[in-house]
Amino acid sequence: MKVSTQLITAAVLALSTAGLVTVNTAQADDPEFEKCYGVAAKGKNDCQTATSSCAGTTKQDRQTDAFIAVPKGTCSKIAGGSLTAK
Repeated sequence: MKVSTQLITAAVLALSTAGLVTVNTAQADDPEFEKCYGVAAKGKNDCQTATSSCAGTTKQDRQTDAFIAVPKGTCSKIAGGSLTAK
């Protein structure tokens, strides 16, 4: 595993442990949260993607069309995070 992948995985796990990352898709529509694309671990996305039909079904880490809901302003602080799908 690449060092950058390990760092991203550690960051996402740390956020989820702290209760900041959620798998609740309702929070993706909450104005205090934003969709952060390209940072979800395999099987940990919050909503469907172009290649999967529901949450938790991504096939790879950091899939660019998969998102997780994070508190506003957090996505730009996560390496590889994007507010838009690629």
